[in-house]
Amino acid sequence: MATATATATASRLAVPAPRPSPAAPGRRRPAALSPAPVGRPRALSAASRGRVVCPAAPASASPSTSDAGQDRLQKVPISNIRNFSIIAHIDHGKSTLADKLLELTGTVQKRDMKEQFLDNMDLERERGITIKLQAARMRYVMNNEPYCLNLIDTPGHVDFSYEVSRSLAACEGALLVVDASQGVEAQTLANVYLALENNLEIIPVLNKIDLPGAEPDRVAQEIEEIIGMDCSNAIRCSAKEGIGITEILDAIVTKIPPPQDTAKSPLRALIFDSYYDPYRGVIVYFRVVDGRIKKGDKICFMASGKEFVADEIGVLSPKQMQVNELYAGEVGYLSASIRSVADARVGDTITHYSKRAERALPGYSEATPMVFCGLFPIDADQFEELREALEKLQLNDAALKFEPESSSAMGFGFRCGFLGLLHMEIVQERLEREYNLNLIITAPSVVYHVNLADDETVECSNPSLLPEPGKRRSIEEPYVKIEMLTPKEYIGPIMELGQERRGEFKEMNFITENRASVVYELPLAEMVGDFFDQLKSRSKGYASMEYSLIGYRESNLVKLDIQINGDPVEALSTIVHRDKAYSVGRALTQKLKELIPRQMFRVPIQACIGAKVIASEALSAIRKDVLSKCYGGDISRKKKLLKKQAEGKKRMKAIGRVDVPQEAFMAVLKLEKEVL
Repeated sequence: MATATATATASRLAVPAPRPSPAAPGRRRPAALSPAPVGRPRALSAASRGRVVCPAAPASASPSTSDAGQDRLQKVPISNIRNFSIIAHIDHGKSTLADKLLELTGTVQKRDMKEQFLDNMDLERERGITIKLQAARMRYVMNNEPYCLNLIDTPGHVDFSYEVSRSLAACEGALLVVDASQGVEAQTLANVYLALENNLEIIPVLNKIDLPGAEPDRVAQEIEEIIGMDCSNAIRCSAKEGIGITEILDAIVTKIPPPQDTAKSPLRALIFDSYYDPYRGVIVYFRVVDGRIKKGDKICFMASGKEFVADEIGVLSPKQMQVNELYAGEVGYLSASIRSVADARVGDTITHYSKRAERALPGYSEATPMVFCGLFPIDADQFEELREALEKLQLNDAALKFEPESSSAMGFGFRCGFLGLLHMEIVQERLEREYNLNLIITAPSVVYHVNLADDETVECSNPSLLPEPGKRRSIEEPYVKIEMLTPKEYIGPIMELGQERRGEFKEMNFITENRASVVYELPLAEMVGDFFDQLKSRSKGYASMEYSLIGYRESNLVKLDIQINGDPVEALSTIVHRDKAYSVGRALTQKLKELIPRQMFRVPIQACIGAKVIASEALSAIRKDVLSKCYGGDISRKKKLLKKQAEGKKRMKAIGRVDVPQEAFMAVLKLEKEVL
């Protein structure tokens, strides 16, 4: 028995190892390419080492990354180009679907794949939302015919609707993604209307059908009833599980029309996005509408009139890949050593210098800021750095507006305009992370129209610049029409919220048996605080909202000033409705009392409307015990010491100055956002 065991062991040890590859002497071949010993399956050999090796796939079945990249760069006829976008409400699965499309078409190798692949900012990954539109070129073969698919992924939050409108202008079709468990929500409707304005072909997609609570039939009926779109052939998919992705790609090819064949016309290309690279200057993303552009061409930006040489052109797949030529219908990027961020603006038209187009493309309508606030560097030496950072960020975020301003409390800074509160938070975080700036943000405000006594009307977005009461006749504030979609059981709390915010109820419609649409008209100033948070809180996260500016209305507004030791603090001034002035003033003075350090003299903290004080708190003085050295004696001695101390404190109060710490400013500004 022992002899037999020894013989078996010797036979196992006698199996020859694979020889080195003749092409690379001394190097062992990869396991997937080395030949298995004759008459012995590789699985047995691997099992003896404690692991299982799958048989290698044929080399033609999985091309290398470089081969896949070259495939995507191959030119196809214009009739085989499809430009499309993905639109949806926030958190309905746009980014997950984009990931699966990139993976299935081989645009991104599986080993390089990660969630939210196109969301390349850390901020996007942390919050789980898309902030910037992103483009990617894919190659898809259908019926042995290669197609070039240009995807532009879009954000879903209402504050980034300007990004959506820019991406839709560069497409011929759109995938409308709707969560099969959530159904149609507010931003779903808003994005559909944007797509219809651009005359896009819309393909409805019902996502997340793998969830236990998914109701695709009900959601399809909702889409038909609310939007009026035929959903009999709506694609049902699960981007997470990879169900229905092939059907989506087939629908993109068959239903979305190709771009017009205008390659022989003079060059016209629309800039839909750009960013600043510290080494290459401004990098422009564009869609070629007419003509062709080649590497080395001398080009001209029609709006700015600047001329450059196209040093590098290429496509986004999704990383930048250089090509020699792009023609009508294609989407790509351009680098031309553009040093100034003002020379290449979003919406401008690129044409050839020698053979210019007769007229520029329509471009984009200017974004109208809805919310304003002040941005001030904590360190005054960072003012110029803040200016440069805002200019570079504006290149990447065309909806951002800013102008210089100064404050006696904060120093020099900028008055910035945003599309909403989330937009404001994102810009602040990007400035602090990407440009290493330490910032203070004042309370958000809106633009008021002030009718003066001489029949002139001026705009005012900064409370400190509001004309005196004697010079103004009335103040008008912006109103918005807000539509809230909610399950029927939360209608009561949501209507209560609308009434609390000075809202005017307009209508309520049941769009389905269990979902209702509640429409209010309310001041924009009431919405820029914590309205969205309150909406989600009162509906347990189920309600959604969409709003649009409807005009200005006259209101009983007043300027609320904060005075500390008799000196007004401009940075803490705000414009409020007269009915809310007392509650806001009381909250601010109480908070400041907690935050401002005590002084050697008594410090009054007052909230005022003009000369009238409506709320007041006081910091008691730090007292020195001047009677400690008096062990006895006449009372007149003690009175003399106390009188001398009182005179000193009175003199100190007259010349003393109270410095409000930065922590107090930030805490009070945060409080203003909550109480306004």
